[in-house]
Amino acid sequence: MFTRGRVELKTEQQLRSMDAAGSILCEALDRTIAAAKPGVSTAQLNDVFAEYITLAGAKPNFLNYHGFPGYICTSVNEEVVHGIPGERVLQPGDVLKIDGGCIIEGWHADSARTVILGSAAEGTADPEDERLSEITRAAMWRGIVAFATAKHIGEIGEAIEDYVRSQPGKPLGILEDYVGHGIGSAMHMPPDVFNYSTGMRGAKVKPGMALAIEPMLTRGGIDTDVLDDDWTVVTTDGSRSSQWEHSVCRHREGIWVLTAPDGGASELEPLGVTPVPIPA
Repeated sequence: MFTRGRVELKTEQQLRSMDAAGSILCEALDRTIAAAKPGVSTAQLNDVFAEYITLAGAKPNFLNYHGFPGYICTSVNEEVVHGIPGERVLQPGDVLKIDGGCIIEGWHADSARTVILGSAAEGTADPEDERLSEITRAAMWRGIVAFATAKHIGEIGEAIEDYVRSQPGKPLGILEDYVGHGIGSAMHMPPDVFNYSTGMRGAKVKPGMALAIEPMLTRGGIDTDVLDDDWTVVTTDGSRSSQWEHSVCRHREGIWVLTAPDGGASELEPLGVTPVPIPA
């Protein structure tokens, strides 16, 4: 999934609308993840998410997007992304990816998290799955750190790949078929945000730019297939995968993570970056 065209630069008022959407989305994902337990169906998680954003006054951006039938994507184990919520019942040890979004005043937010159903410490989850999710999450934050000072978009992918390749243990695959993207007045916009080094600088970073940074890693190969539902993307070799995503903006005074409750401060400050609220 790749996008082409002019990069949209938002005003600070428009970024504040995106921040409002991001705050609602963050709480909606918190509630959905809290409901994600063995014995619960992915359709039930979809209902939790839908109920909250509706009560909060936001509109869904996944529902009916190119015909997609859910408010969220729920992808389990070897399903990488775009899984359709349905009758599937979650099991102990599952690796669940929840990807969701919403709209406020025409401005979009998009975020994803990986949930492990159980824990290695309790013997109900594979420690390699926990490692996969943690490296993916940390790689996302390294990409966000790079965005804070980057001159060109390509620096984000370089930072993500450098972090992933530096980790001890069995190497993880970095998905290449699906990448991050610009976001704003639409959910998917230019520029493409690759999660690996392409050897190209990419678009120039400017104030008003907003991106969805979303590495997707696998425990095996990076080849993928799409199931007969025309949506669900799975690893060809059946290896488990993880996805983490935040919507992030650069404004004239700094960086702000639109889909984190504190603008990303708790994760970014230990990495040497202090996020700055969008100016009023």
